[in-house]
Amino acid sequence: MVNKYKNNKLLNLIKYPIITDKTTKEIENNIYVFAVEKQTNKLQIKQAIEFMFSVKVKKINTLNEPIKIKKVGKFTGTKTRHKKAIIKLYQNFTIDLFNNN
Repeated sequence: MVNKYKNNKLLNLIKYPIITDKTTKEIENNIYVFAVEKQTNKLQIKQAIEFMFSVKVKKINTLNEPIKIKKVGKFTGTKTRHKKAIIKLYQNFTIDLFNNN
């Protein structure tokens, strides 16, 4: 049996949904994209998504974003990096990212 994270730790793993033109088109195919903590693995991401949204995850793909350099005047630094999680759900489940309230 897999060790499950505590509920408050699961909530902190998912940072925010990534909403672009391409990702909003993929929502029709039950594919969602989230920014997650860099240290998380696919099993932890699956547990967090299933706990937060009460859905069943079919498949997860992850990727680490490359380093991006940012310049401000004469100073050079790097932008904060995160891991992208591309999540595919089963047919019966959806996540409502856009509340119509």
